[in-house]
Amino acid sequence: MPSASAPNFCPPTEEGVTISLEDENGVATTFEFLGSIIHDDREFGFFFPVLDEDEFTGEVVILEILAYDDDDQPSEFELLEDEDLADDVYEEFREAAGDLYDFQDE
Repeated sequence: MPSASAPNFCPPTEEGVTISLEDENGVATTFEFLGSIIHDDREFGFFFPVLDEDEFTGEVVILEILAYDDDDQPSEFELLEDEDLADDVYEEFREAAGDLYDFQDE
């Protein structure tokens, strides 16, 4: 089981945890959960889209976690569109999760 390398980082509890989300047009996409970061009292989840089984785009999607269900699992998300904030939280995520993932420089 992965362990957190920073106090504001929550890694996935197991490998391969996925969620399926629908966009405003009803198109569903499956995302694999990479972990979350708490930044300025807000929590951001990091995901990558899974196209087909074991096929990945390499793109990381940052979603702000807005609500939790009765089991304390994230249940409501919003796409993080503020590019400056996205850069900040992504850098925090890269530093905290560097021992879990192989990040490629852009």
